[in-house]
Amino acid sequence: MKIVMGVDSSTQSCKVELRDLETGGILGRGSASHPPAFAPRSEQNPQDWWEAFERALNRAVETAAIDRTAIVAISVAAQCHGLIALDEQDRVIRPAKLWNDTESAPQLARLREAIGAENWIRKVGSLPTAAFTIGKIAWLAENEPENFRAMRRICLPHDWLTYRLCGVHVTDRSEASGTGYWSATENRYVTTYLDLIAADRDWASMLPRVLGPDEAAGTILPDIADRLGLSRDILIGPGGGDQHAAALGLAVEEGDAVYTIATSGVIFTTASRPVHDLSGLVDGVADCAGGYLPLVSTLNAARVTDWAARLLDVDHAGLSKLALEADPLASPVFAAFLDGERKPNRPDSYGLMGGLTAATSRADLARAAHDGVLLALIRGETIMNQAGIATDGRVIITGGGARSSAYRQILADYTQRRIMIADPAEADESTARGAAIQAAAIATGRDVQTMRQLWAPRYETVAEPNRAMADSRTRLLDRYLALSAWSGFDGRMRS
Repeated sequence: MKIVMGVDSSTQSCKVELRDLETGGILGRGSASHPPAFAPRSEQNPQDWWEAFERALNRAVETAAIDRTAIVAISVAAQCHGLIALDEQDRVIRPAKLWNDTESAPQLARLREAIGAENWIRKVGSLPTAAFTIGKIAWLAENEPENFRAMRRICLPHDWLTYRLCGVHVTDRSEASGTGYWSATENRYVTTYLDLIAADRDWASMLPRVLGPDEAAGTILPDIADRLGLSRDILIGPGGGDQHAAALGLAVEEGDAVYTIATSGVIFTTASRPVHDLSGLVDGVADCAGGYLPLVSTLNAARVTDWAARLLDVDHAGLSKLALEADPLASPVFAAFLDGERKPNRPDSYGLMGGLTAATSRADLARAAHDGVLLALIRGETIMNQAGIATDGRVIITGGGARSSAYRQILADYTQRRIMIADPAEADESTARGAAIQAAAIATGRDVQTMRQLWAPRYETVAEPNRAMADSRTRLLDRYLALSAWSGFDGRMRS
């Protein structure tokens, strides 16, 4: 048996899954937690990612009960946008600033003014927010000049893990397109934008080479292979961003609407042509298969219902039960900007709840938490449609929130479409699955599009819409938008 490994190094944890190269069947999984990180200063030590990867790998091998020397290829998908700065000895200079770190909002705003919003969108496909890597580089230059001067390589999270595995400084199209300084349509870096931060730096030498979706990064380093007990001829794939790998794992087709409820919330689909939404709300990033992945992302998703569960002293099943007992039209409305927000771009906002009365119940609060997450993403799908992006295919839910009966049913009611998940036992494993598909393509020499279809998951309907809720979406969305406009004044209604 030959085996491939898919890695999902997210904000919260590292997940490793092992699959049979011939059949795509799952053999084993393992996971290990990362240290928690919260906005506005959201940072993690990359070494913690590596240690979590080693633990997750060992657990996956134990559950699979296989000979780990049978692994022939590895691909790593990871949280997007973050900044890992390396010195001339390739040592990590400081903790990584993550996608949900909002400290660079002032620097990003100045870059936006200098470049021009429309120019930036037309060049890179997105209007960067504080999440994007370029703002974090500008923050480093302004706030830690010694570290900035010491920086010789710039990595994203998946780049750094790939580098640890094979010693090659590379990235892929999906991750490069989330930096703010790479053009997906032109397939090149736009270093003139980095010159606005420091014109005297040799940026080209600091940036990773961008690999194609079927291009191997290299083979595993001998000392790493020995440390992990793996074969020395393992191929390492180009890797990718978490949502982009999830699109591979789900075999998403143009027109599908994928709702991801994880640390962040995302609504995305795939596209064969580049997308440039001049409103700046839709990110027209590249995908892991040679195309594009238009998406709208929010900072606040599963953490909102985690917070609500702690507040109400229930587990997630109990929170779902409460939420489904409530009357949505009688529940408070919640602009759930607990960590600020990025779509819309309000890094300094706070959560804000309106419509509280003496009759507000625990069930109403549970419902408001779920609505605060989903209405933000429903708004995102509406904006995508206004930008000409079709989402009239399947509605797919993924991420940790995909296991929640409340998220499933409320999404069905608001979209008035059936909600589907891929392989119910793998509802929140699509990113690792996508990374394994990429590893299989590298190992077999097939193109990743072919592997995606060969390993396409089966789908199951998990929620049908309540037709009585058909007229409620507009009323609830209007209430949400009205309240979230106030939350733009940093949650304290200061104008």
